[in-house]
Amino acid sequence: MSQPPLLLTVGEIARRLNTKIHRIEYIIRSRKIEATGWAGHARVFSQASLDHIASELNRMDADRQPSTRSNG
Repeated sequence: MSQPPLLLTVGEIARRLNTKIHRIEYIIRSRKIEATGWAGHARVFSQASLDHIASELNRMDADRQPSTRSNG
């Protein structure tokens, strides 16, 4: 028997990626990531959405790192 698809709330995504909920909300909003559905009042997201959010979070963190290039 096949397992049902993995559906994650924003809070669960934040826990799995070890970051704050507001950062996950920002990525979802700014990248226009659509929820897979609703569980009561909570939006739920797929594994593919989790992977996309993780990728964007890593990209944002890399962009925030100071450059190690010299100016000369």
